[in-house]
Amino acid sequence: MTDETNGVGSTGGPLAGIRVLDLSWVLAGPFCTMTLADLGADVVKCERPPFGDVARTTGPLIDGESGYFFSVNRGKRSISLDLKQDEGRELFKQLVPEFDVLVENFTPGTMASLGLGYDVLSAINPRLIFASISGFGQTGPMSTRPALDVVVQGAGGILSLTGEPGGPPIKPGISLGDIAGGLYATIGITSALFERERSGVGQYIDIAMLDCQVAILENAFIRYAITGEVPGPTGTRHPWAVPFQAFPTSDGYFVLALAWGVPNQWALLCSEIERVDLIDDPRFATADARSQNHALLEPELNAAFRTRTAAQWIARLEQYSIPCGPLNTIPEVLAMPQLAARNMFVPVEHRVLGRLPLVNTPINLSRTPGGVRGSSPDMGEHSRAVLRDDLGLDEATLDDLVAREVVWVERPSIDLG
Repeated sequence: MTDETNGVGSTGGPLAGIRVLDLSWVLAGPFCTMTLADLGADVVKCERPPFGDVARTTGPLIDGESGYFFSVNRGKRSISLDLKQDEGRELFKQLVPEFDVLVENFTPGTMASLGLGYDVLSAINPRLIFASISGFGQTGPMSTRPALDVVVQGAGGILSLTGEPGGPPIKPGISLGDIAGGLYATIGITSALFERERSGVGQYIDIAMLDCQVAILENAFIRYAITGEVPGPTGTRHPWAVPFQAFPTSDGYFVLALAWGVPNQWALLCSEIERVDLIDDPRFATADARSQNHALLEPELNAAFRTRTAAQWIARLEQYSIPCGPLNTIPEVLAMPQLAARNMFVPVEHRVLGRLPLVNTPINLSRTPGGVRGSSPDMGEHSRAVLRDDLGLDEATLDDLVAREVVWVERPSIDLG
């Protein structure tokens, strides 16, 4: 089904034939366009000279090459145009009719200041789907503020929910502000592509990372509206279901999540931990009682679970279909047979970094599978090919544009100290 260089099925993916002009940088936009590339789109990354995407200088670095950049820009092509020059902007405008989608995540107003706003580009290509990802959106009193991931997580409330009770706020271990923005942008783009099949015209998509953070907070807002209580951090614990968290064992942690509405699971759990006295204890006998008295129950469970290893507890509880599992480190995740069976890590060769495992798309389609489509590009690696194939420029013209630094075909060496 796949090979060891790109993991792509023979059909080319559901977005085969869709072309994406990608002006985005760092993470939210590139994560979106990476997902589109995994699904078969031809993504042409347009980078700003002289050094391209800032992510190219983000660690870990080996011989000046960024593993970070590699991980979220795999399977794309790269061109580099100086959009501050009139000729660079004109070349960009000439490219726009050749593409279905444009993605950018500059500060609101940047594209308009370059004369490349949606009003201008949609007049050139009425079928264009133009997606803007920003911290706070294109409208509202905060729209022009710069925002990186942790700023948006703070403003959106997620940091107030993360950490241990009474402790300082803790950032989740991933850039959730960027990732959520990138995923919602992907949903917006694919929805707009579907709608374009009916209407024949494109549209503008305004994605605010702040909006996305609020959208993924599940039931925090309704909990506050109903109870009047301000939600706060609960560690790994669920605010209502108990037990539903990570527990210490004799050799580390494992996670346990008692299912709602499943008869006898509480009694079976108490029997397995040799605490049958807890089964009918009125403080813990019902799900609601356990939630109200979790602070009393947790020490009892901690003490019981410390008597065996994580693997022993998982084996004992799984026989009763009680949901539980390991708390894996990243190397342990890489080694999981379950993920290997689902082809979730694909070895990809990078010219400097060597062969490394990249995370495959989790979107499994039966007829038109997507997948990782090879390595990340060098800055401007495909400038000549794209301008020649799409605009018909000859080599002499391309040589002149490169000599005058309107078009770049490589980035200069960077002294990182």
